[in-house]
Order: sequence, then structure tokens, then C-alpha cells
Amino acid sequence: MFHKEGGKIILIATTLTVVFLLLADHFITIFWLKKGVELLVLFFLILILQFFRNPKRDVAINDNHVIAPVDGKVVVIEEVFESEYFKDKRLQVSIFMSPINVHVTRYAVSGKVNFSKYHPGKYLVAWHPKASTENERTTVVVENRVFGEILYRQIAGALARRIVNYAEEGMQVIQGTDAGFIKFGSRVDLFLPLGTQIDVQLNQKAVGGKTIIASK
Repeated sequence: MFHKEGGKIILIATTLTVVFLLLADHFITIFWLKKGVELLVLFFLILILQFFRNPKRDVAINDNHVIAPVDGKVVVIEEVFESEYFKDKRLQVSIFMSPINVHVTRYAVSGKVNFSKYHPGKYLVAWHPKASTENERTTVVVENRVFGEILYRQIAGALARRIVNYAEEGMQVIQGTDAGFIKFGSRVDLFLPLGTQIDVQLNQKAVGGKTIIASK
């Protein structure tokens, strides 16, 4: 199953793959060179397909849990000053996605979207300290009945050139459902109230819609 945001790219990649395979078969007469080109082209198509995969996941909806919004590795757990919306201190948990991770963004909690804003910006590597404030990004705040307001930020990386965000202010959203997509390498930051129990550790692998990031 593939994400709808990959439809056009998958079609183009498949078409180019067929074209290059036909050209290689017609024009390259050296056996090992022909096979090498064919394998390289097929490998490129496989990379595109795996990047836009959208595995179905059964989410156990629980307002006492904040679940991972994306697949990836937990790279930040720290107390920070959140300057865009809360303008006070929050617990930040950041998940870095490599190009081989699933890049679907899911809602970490159920609730009402109180804030949703897109910011154009740079394309620093996603783990750069300034990526959270200088890269292309979206900021979304969901108000949950247990945790209150939870902020998550989709951040483009060095390869990413488009962030897709489905959250609109006033929407009622359900934990674990599709919140957007980030193309080709990125990071998602979660900002939680101080005192929230964090249930993950640095360098832990998170699974979007499954791993419990925090609980009450």
C-alpha cells in the first residue's frame, strides 16, 4: 500500500524505469554492462516504492498515551523553551527519519486542532540544532482532554523539498490517523507539558502509531 502523496512520483519513476530498461536492452550489447544498468534502474524504482509505502497499522486509541507520530530514531529528549506558540518551557521529544523510514505523519493524540501554520525555510540536515527554527516546517497544536495542548512540528531535512500537512484549525482529529507526509528525509518534534512521563529513551527506534512516547 502506497501513500497518495507518492502517486505522481511513483508513476514517473515507473515510466522512466521501463524506458531505461528498453533502451538498455536495445543499445547495450555488453552483457555485464547491460545487467548492471538494469539492476541500477530497478534499485532506483524499489527505493521510490519503499519510501512512499504506507503500512496499515491498527492503533489502540488511548487519551492517556502520546504515540509516535512517525517512524524513526529518538534523537532528542530535553526541556526547551518553545518560542512560537507556547512561549514557555516544554519537554521536547524529536524523532529523526532516514530516507528508508516510513514518512507518513500520524496524529500523536486525539483532539481539536487549535493551531496549524506552514513556514518556508532552509534545508539544513534534519539533526542540525537550527533545523527546528530555520528549516521548512509546519507547526500544529492539538488540544487533548488529558494532556492539554500538544505541539508537533514537521521539519524538512536536507533532501526533503515538500511537507504535506492535513491539519486545519478547528478540526477534530483521531489519534493514529494520517496527519501528513514529508518527502525524503526529515524530523518531527513533539512538545509536551513539563512533568509528562516520557516512556522512550534516546536512540530508541519508534514506530509511528505504535510506540508510546509519553503517558499519564
